[in-house]
Amino acid sequence: MKKLILAVLILASAKSFSQTTTTSTTPPENQSFIKKIASRLEFGITAGGNYSNFTGANFATDPLPGFHAGLTVSYKFTDNFLVSEEFLYSLQGAKVKAGTFAGQDIKLSYASVPILFKYRTNSGFYVEAGPQASFKVKEDIGGITDAKFAKKIDFAVAGGLGYQSKMGLGIGARYVYGMQKVQETPSPILGDFKNNSIQASIFYVF
Repeated sequence: MKKLILAVLILASAKSFSQTTTTSTTPPENQSFIKKIASRLEFGITAGGNYSNFTGANFATDPLPGFHAGLTVSYKFTDNFLVSEEFLYSLQGAKVKAGTFAGQDIKLSYASVPILFKYRTNSGFYVEAGPQASFKVKEDIGGITDAKFAKKIDFAVAGGLGYQSKMGLGIGARYVYGMQKVQETPSPILGDFKNNSIQASIFYVF
């Protein structure tokens, strides 16, 4: 009996969803569960600049300018609290001042996936924090692209703040702190250095 009731409820929900896609006069209280979930989703695009460097390296470095761009999706638990997942292409690394790679740029390109918990005020200002996993796409060390210098996966934590207008356009700033050694093969000469990056973004939420 319980299974039958559940099946009826599922069919009723599916029918309700179908109806809401064909008419705009359906009152909100009759929307299906799926429709309510969809109404809490936010999709967007984002792009901006990176200012990256290594910390803990046994060689002198300067920050490397880079960029990031990608897509975002957020789920609103309430009007103010949400969780966001981003799918970014991000260029990071550092400029080497001394040592084996002196005068060269170490450029590391990643497919980054931050998952950020965000609190957004009614006025549009927000703070965010959460973990990030990055998957190496390619590396370029002074023009050498097959050195296998960096690990395939990089883990970090991120935190930031920003503002989103009511029309969906917004700006944000974020600090990404690496939690894992960058290099594939440990080296006491190079040191156990990690990625760190400051990001500034402009985004639009649909």
